[in-house]
Amino acid sequence: MNTVESLHSQLDAIVREFESASERLERLRRGLPPEAWSRRPAPGQWSPGECVAHLNLTSAAFLPLLRGGLDQARRTRHTPGARYRRDMVGWLLWRMVSAPGRYKTRTTAPFVPSGHRPADELVAEFERYQAAQIALTREADGLAIDRVKVVSPFNPRIRYTIFSALSILARHQHRHLWQAEQASR
Repeated sequence: MNTVESLHSQLDAIVREFESASERLERLRRGLPPEAWSRRPAPGQWSPGECVAHLNLTSAAFLPLLRGGLDQARRTRHTPGARYRRDMVGWLLWRMVSAPGRYKTRTTAPFVPSGHRPADELVAEFERYQAAQIALTREADGLAIDRVKVVSPFNPRIRYTIFSALSILARHQHRHLWQAEQASR
């Protein structure tokens, strides 16, 4: 595993985005009373806790796919370029999730959170997944992750590169943390 100092700058930016999402969630957890975690701002809208539960469901689905993609990248003879590039589909999704509140979409059934769980439990699960995603991003250093595609767990007809998936995941977290912050008001 590479040290943080030698991590490719684009992967380091993704790691920092994951870390800032963790910090953002911690600020939300500290500032929100426990009963507010399950309060929906309006019918049909998610509570702050449901936003975090959705992120946990997303991470749980992506991690095995990304691990498999990294295994595939290790087996290829491709060497990474000086700069990672998102594929077209990955770039479009990355742009969409980068603008919280601007593009509204409905998620697929497996990613709709159900039930209410305590904030501490949701945050602890988020942090476990976050540590795994950060470790996976670091493991990707030196691999041609912009040449290996994975299938989206949201839609099996959509494929994008590992690099695209990692950058989408980090932005997706901020999108739903923004949504959680809005729901908490």
